[in-house]
Amino acid sequence: MKSNYRLNQKGQGMTEYILIVALIAVAVIGAVKIFGGKINSGFKNAGDQIGSAVNNNGSNAADQASGVLHSAGGR
Repeated sequence: MKSNYRLNQKGQGMTEYILIVALIAVAVIGAVKIFGGKINSGFKNAGDQIGSAVNNNGSNAADQASGVLHSAGGR
């Protein structure tokens, strides 16, 4: 009798865990559907701005870092 009770408790715990994981998965899928386009356009805009800043500046990050080191007295 005692072993059946323990077996049922383990099954109940596993079922609750599966239900929680399924609920979280549904929430994540819903959030991605709602906010996915906004996040994607935000990253695209940021990438475009970084790309245009690098192209307009005419130098890359290594040149800029080298200039900072030389102006600060580094070698």
